[in-house]
Amino acid sequence: MMITLIIGGSGSGKSEYAENMITSRSKGRRIYIATMKPWDEECEKRIQRHRLMRAEKGFETVECYRDLKEVHFSQQEAVLEVLLECMSNLVSNELFGLLEQGEVLLTPHEAVTEILEGISRIHLQTGNLTIVSNEVFSDGDSYSIQTNEYREALARINQEIARISDRVIEVTAGIPIIVKGIN
Repeated sequence: MMITLIIGGSGSGKSEYAENMITSRSKGRRIYIATMKPWDEECEKRIQRHRLMRAEKGFETVECYRDLKEVHFSQQEAVLEVLLECMSNLVSNELFGLLEQGEVLLTPHEAVTEILEGISRIHLQTGNLTIVSNEVFSDGDSYSIQTNEYREALARINQEIARISDRVIEVTAGIPIIVKGIN
């Protein structure tokens, strides 16, 4: 059982790298936890297109916009690979997302705690867990209080995932750089 964190800037190629890494090492059951919430019709079309592309690669898609710790897999067939994509969407949804009836947004501290608990629970259910996340501290430095809270929550989560990961890979311009662990 291994955890891999793949991190990089927006458009760096990290998601494609993660998918290719998983498909090249495993022929077993693959779950893709997708965290992008369909905010509008254009977003919904994009999600459908990505869902079809993942299915062609042998991934089953599980949509999870919030409450990661509630994701459970059937024990009938072992899950060899889980790809959680993308942590930045999940954190944003927990802090700012549109709510269904009865839901409550989390504080940054609560979001960090809840998401890390969800990662721990998923890791116990799978062979390998790969998490894709954005590196958000390389750009500008003047943001609103809410944006800074989001960035700090994501940074704390990224740091904790990196600490517990067997491998950390930074992807820049499609090129993977091993930061922790072996290839």
